[in-house]
Amino acid sequence: MTRIDDTFARLRAEKRKAFVAYVMAGDPDYDTSLEILRGLPGAGVDIIEMGMPFTDPMADGQTIQLAGQRALDAGQTLQKTLDMAAEFRKVDTTTPIVMMGYYNPIYSRGVDKFLTDAKAAGIDGLIVVDLPPEEDSELCIPAQKAGLNFIRLATPTTDDARLPRVLQNTSGFVYYVSITGITGAAAAQAADVAPEVARIKAGTDLPVIVGFGIRTPEVAQSIASVADGAVVGSAIVKLIEERRPVPDILAYVKSLADGAHRG
Repeated sequence: MTRIDDTFARLRAEKRKAFVAYVMAGDPDYDTSLEILRGLPGAGVDIIEMGMPFTDPMADGQTIQLAGQRALDAGQTLQKTLDMAAEFRKVDTTTPIVMMGYYNPIYSRGVDKFLTDAKAAGIDGLIVVDLPPEEDSELCIPAQKAGLNFIRLATPTTDDARLPRVLQNTSGFVYYVSITGITGAAAAQAADVAPEVARIKAGTDLPVIVGFGIRTPEVAQSIASVADGAVVGSAIVKLIEERRPVPDILAYVKSLADGAHRG
């Protein structure tokens, strides 16, 4: 059982949906990013997705691309991202952290070293968007052996022939991308999402969390009502880009969390 598994077990017992928040590690700088990270659980965040800055984020929209660039410009590295998780763990030992990003920085560090260091830093799971199921032996299976969940994305274009392969070695939860295209694009619609969530659930017992296109508490609530929870990334990152005060960012996060928890 990982912290992710424990969190979903607790939420099920409480009959609540999950709220997952994404932030880019090191955006706009290390200290501010760590302050935001530490404030997320108090704002109602059940699981934190922490982005790993990368120079070629092909699956991300402009908002998260710019966040990654700001972090890199401020000196963020993979080591500093792991350091940030370790600092967070000094004050919070229960909230799961999922590192989300691309394979290149992990490969450059070395898979075995990365997994050892990630586990030591208190990381609970990985989302690596450019490693398909055909490459599971590369990172997915070693990660699971190391005690980390490997979370896979399913999309509207994941058809019935492909879905079993996507679900095969997934653990923790399934991240359903509610719209086609890049992050931060069109708004999610619960009516479109509901049958897709049901289709995924027919193939797995894992929770299904829905992200992309969620910007308001009302949409978070509507999406969470047809899934096991909601993820918000770009809308939070946009406030960081605008250099809003950290308490204002956390207040917005809390409004989204409250919406998802009502789902």
